[in-house]
Amino acid sequence: MDADYPAFETPLCGELKRFCRRVKETYKEIREDLTPYKDDRYYRLAPMRLYTLSKRHFVLVFVVFFICFGLTVFIGIAGPSVIESTAVTAKLNNLKMRPFKLNSKPLSTYNQQLWLTCVIQLDQPDESSFKTNVTMTVKIRGVEENGSSSFINKQVYNRMRMLNCAQKCAEIIVVHLGYLTYTQYEVIVGFEDLNKLMYPIKNVNFTWKTYNPSFSQVEIWFRFVFVVLTFMVTCLFAHSLRKFSMRDWGIEQKWMSILLPMLLLYNDPFFPLSFLVNSWFPGMLDDLFQSVFLCALLLFWLCVYHGIRVQGERKCLTFYFPKLFIVGLLWLACVTLGIWQTVNELHDPTYQFRVDTGNFQGMKIFFLVVATVYILYLLFLIVRACSELRNMPYVDLRLKFLTALTFVVLVIR
Repeated sequence: MDADYPAFETPLCGELKRFCRRVKETYKEIREDLTPYKDDRYYRLAPMRLYTLSKRHFVLVFVVFFICFGLTVFIGIAGPSVIESTAVTAKLNNLKMRPFKLNSKPLSTYNQQLWLTCVIQLDQPDESSFKTNVTMTVKIRGVEENGSSSFINKQVYNRMRMLNCAQKCAEIIVVHLGYLTYTQYEVIVGFEDLNKLMYPIKNVNFTWKTYNPSFSQVEIWFRFVFVVLTFMVTCLFAHSLRKFSMRDWGIEQKWMSILLPMLLLYNDPFFPLSFLVNSWFPGMLDDLFQSVFLCALLLFWLCVYHGIRVQGERKCLTFYFPKLFIVGLLWLACVTLGIWQTVNELHDPTYQFRVDTGNFQGMKIFFLVVATVYILYLLFLIVRACSELRNMPYVDLRLKFLTALTFVVLVIR
């Protein structure tokens, strides 16, 4: 109606209409400019330092990385031992004393965990080998600082263990405590039908194993340093991309914004709680953070090798869901097994999922099948990305750097 009767249109209304048309046209131009076309989608991303690196710089990056990695390995080798062991031997003339009563040394939270293992030495020929089941009964008593003691869970644990003897008998894990509530432990171990073995017994050797307190202190400092470094790198990364819209970020940059905070959790800023709180929760939290980061890294490789080819065409159902499904199954298997073991060990310190759970083999087969599917899918994406994009400028460089970095991470892990 306004077009037919322009005389009735006020000047203000006409100006508003022209302004709205200009805004609409400007928005359309900006939208078309930001939407990457198939031919030039690789040139509309936020700039990467990778594009300006020469071959010398590439070599320097990896050399610096390996120097830092070698330095940490050297500190680990030159530093204190991880496990501290104390051996206890039951002599032949003492074997009639049943059961074996064993006392641990005084412990602190820096010892973290406690194992008691057993090795039965037989007077057997070197070429002989056999397997037999041995019934083991265990009582565990915790001793407080004031000297008072109490049985853990107030029950006797009965377990069947496989005694595997070749040239010598394999080690048997008697008890494992995931966290230490008492300052000292007393374990009473009995074996049924031990005198009915094929060969006479020479010795029964028990070994207490704990984390070295010096190693625990080094671990605290290492984790603290890596938490601080990861936080600094995360802040620098966010600061370097502050000028660019997230729409212009490459898929590697988007994933780095996810992986860096997860790496911060992987280094576990809550790790010192393990030495302040006598609970299973800090250890479970540490395992959860590690499994989440590692599965996120697996998902990152799938998404990057696929997304670098289909940038701007990533749909949730067809692009992300299959990858989340595969990696989610791996994560679910790891978390289920970890929770399963922790809950059972809380009720029974003699529990071992590898020995006492028939379903462990089924879980292991399931994990291997899903891991095989993941590896085949990843290889397919790598081969297809390299074959389709090897002649594309910049993209070829990203693929080479990503593949080299992936290979290095796999070798280190």
